[in-house]
Amino acid sequence: MDGDPAVEPELDAFSRILPLPYRVALIIVLGVWAWGLNLHYLSLIKIDVPALIRYPSRASPTHPPHHLSCYRVATFLTIPLAISLLFFWALTHGSAAAVQRWEVLPQLYLLVLVLAFALPIPFLSRSGRFRTLATFKRISIGGLAEAQDGKFGDILLADALTSYAKVLGDLFVALCMFFSSEHSSTGRPDRACGGKFIVPFIISIPSLIRLRQCLIEYFRVRNGNKRSGGVASTGWGGVHLANALKYSTAFPVIILSALQRGYDPANIGMSEAGLFRLWLFFVFLNSFYSFYWDVARDWDLTLFSTLQARNSPEHPYGLRRHRYFHAPELYYGAIVIDFMLRCTWSFKLSPHLDHFNDLEGGIFLMEALEVLRRWIWIFFRVESEWGE
Repeated sequence: MDGDPAVEPELDAFSRILPLPYRVALIIVLGVWAWGLNLHYLSLIKIDVPALIRYPSRASPTHPPHHLSCYRVATFLTIPLAISLLFFWALTHGSAAAVQRWEVLPQLYLLVLVLAFALPIPFLSRSGRFRTLATFKRISIGGLAEAQDGKFGDILLADALTSYAKVLGDLFVALCMFFSSEHSSTGRPDRACGGKFIVPFIISIPSLIRLRQCLIEYFRVRNGNKRSGGVASTGWGGVHLANALKYSTAFPVIILSALQRGYDPANIGMSEAGLFRLWLFFVFLNSFYSFYWDVARDWDLTLFSTLQARNSPEHPYGLRRHRYFHAPELYYGAIVIDFMLRCTWSFKLSPHLDHFNDLEGGIFLMEALEVLRRWIWIFFRVESEWGE
């Protein structure tokens, strides 16, 4: 930073307590705890998640279960985060100038976060962390393993990344500001850091990954049908194209958001009100398409099926016959929560909302709620896959 932090734009109260780098770290750590809870509960109802994702089974019964290994990693990440935050609060006392001056503390924790996954620490499920990194490497360009090699695990991780799209954008902003001579990474977030379209592009990467994976699945089905000389039981692959279309609906939301943020009628050729209405149309398209897909395809529920299928005597209204969660209220509650949070998350994809300083606390809340929605989604997505 060149100047005195006192001359920086006023820092809101929430950012004085939880600056942007800490918010990114906290969301990531919450995600690790959430995955451990997924593994734990699903194992209690006899759903073998490691088998579904083709993760190697434990070589010995004395080895800790997978969810316990995940809890250990989460605890290892949580303790230094708590220490770093307490030390940061003790040093800054809510002072905007001090908060910006001590930006190195949260950045050091982000380094710890990276090293925790990269270093061969024996008691932190080394094989599990390396397997996760290998999966990240494969899906980072939209790669997809074959079914016998862990395709479902690739899909789960890539889908989870779409929930972290905005967090990835914030991580880039925090790092960009840290290495900038004009900003402090703990100051007021400058989401134009690095250029007007860099952050929107980063936000779009998880959807691009899933889009490519869907196209890979489509061409695999198509090639399989050619080899067999007919249409396989899985169909001609249209469901994968429809899924690809779902992910593609996020791009207009992101692009139009970026155009609204730097609105220039001379370059866009559309009124600001017209641009907003077009953006709003794609927001609702993305929200409702994604909600439909969650319920009808990912969870395999009959809520959007024919009246006869919905009212089948073999299952409660709108659900399905084979269910591992016996209380129908759990499914109905999940549907309602997914609908509400799908709508708010589509709005959250909009970078142009972020320049309002007083929304930082609300933005963090929405990111945390998206982790909650993804946590719930995983239970029913894994249950549906296990029942097939």
